[in-house]
Amino acid sequence: MPHEDVLAAAPIFSQVSRKDLSHLGRAVVERKFKKGETIVSQGEQAVAFFMLTKGRVAVVKGDGLRLSDKLNEIGAGGFFGEMALLDGAPRAASIKALEDTECLVLSRWDFVAELKTNATMAVAMLSVLTRRLRDLDARLGERD
Repeated sequence: MPHEDVLAAAPIFSQVSRKDLSHLGRAVVERKFKKGETIVSQGEQAVAFFMLTKGRVAVVKGDGLRLSDKLNEIGAGGFFGEMALLDGAPRAASIKALEDTECLVLSRWDFVAELKTNATMAVAMLSVLTRRLRDLDARLGERD
């Protein structure tokens, strides 16, 4: 599957044109992780966005050794680290491979470089991010 097809499946890129996704797809790197391997660690600087093409990972707090540390599971077709593309803030959780896993990885540096030269892509992504913020705001308002 072409890299742009995988990128297109991520909500953050849902409004980006096929041409722009194709260009961005050239910056994507394929990575493999063994079962049990930590892919990213909580607290480390976030520098990349990951799209799973094979395997399964666990999203865990801390070292993930306790059953209660597990927050979520993500399988093939899923993704994590999309906010890292924008802010590079420390990781809020660790990601561990539950089985042999393959990912496409887009670095923050490559992504930001593309945004600096492609305002059309930036504007397309802003509408998606704004919609996500509005949805979150509405859900939080419902809790009051």
